[in-house]
Amino acid sequence: MPFETTEKIWLDGELVDWAEARVHVLTHSLHYGSGVFEGIRAYATEQGPAVFRLREHVARLFRSAKVFMIEIPFTEDEIAEAVRQIVRVNGVESCYIRPVAFLGYGEMGLNPLPCGVQVAIACWPWGTYLGDDGVTKGVTAKISTWQRHDPNAVPAAAKGTGMYVNSSMAKVEALKAGYDEAILLSPQGLVSECTGENIFAVRDGLITTPDNSLVGALAGITQDSVVTIARDLGYEVRFGAIVRSDLYTADEVFLTGTAAEVVPIRAVDDRSVGTGVPGPVTKLIQEQYFAAVRGEVDRYKEWLDHVR
Repeated sequence: MPFETTEKIWLDGELVDWAEARVHVLTHSLHYGSGVFEGIRAYATEQGPAVFRLREHVARLFRSAKVFMIEIPFTEDEIAEAVRQIVRVNGVESCYIRPVAFLGYGEMGLNPLPCGVQVAIACWPWGTYLGDDGVTKGVTAKISTWQRHDPNAVPAAAKGTGMYVNSSMAKVEALKAGYDEAILLSPQGLVSECTGENIFAVRDGLITTPDNSLVGALAGITQDSVVTIARDLGYEVRFGAIVRSDLYTADEVFLTGTAAEVVPIRAVDDRSVGTGVPGPVTKLIQEQYFAAVRGEVDRYKEWLDHVR
């Protein structure tokens, strides 16, 4: 089903009509997956729409580009202002925002260095990625047969476009098997992340999330926000190794991501997590996270970048 569109897209410094934001069929990144992107959200607040952790997202976009040797022809400040602009001109209070930097038309072949770089930023209204029922009741997940990337095969610390074929394969496998989401393991057999989200396990009040650099997982900005929130709530949070059986025996498991936000996992590989319903730790973190993104928690207001 088509998603809801907006009026304008920012493309290479200009605002263009949604339907006119086009690229050539020989665009380099279409053939080789050589691009970087971000997923960002803006939320309605009492002061109007505000982008959540905009600076951190833009900084990660530029770090990813550096890894791939993609020279973005704009500064971080210019991209941040373009994000605010696209939310303003489309008149949306809450939305998902997708900046993408990619190699354009003009040079083919595996050597990307001669290619020009293009940048686009779009936004559109989009509910939580795994659905409202997922947020309130939890989702089911399976351990994927597809492994997460080895960091020496592709740079897992960068958010590269072509790398998400791995996630798509795992997602399709999970959906066709009747699950909502997939959990990928590292080449060493440790829990890495979901198809587009980081993962947390709770046992006896201790919250553990994988050490991203050791398991080929992308360091998440929502993950970082939740770690801060959980510690501020008095929980001990550690980055450490998780094996699949830890998920089966955890009191609670939840995932985090910009698109998904904070979602309980109620079952893994047909094994109920805890009592099979969202647990108290997850629900408390959810409540605080959603209050933070709406600007209702003073200590986290610095995370909000108001567009007006």
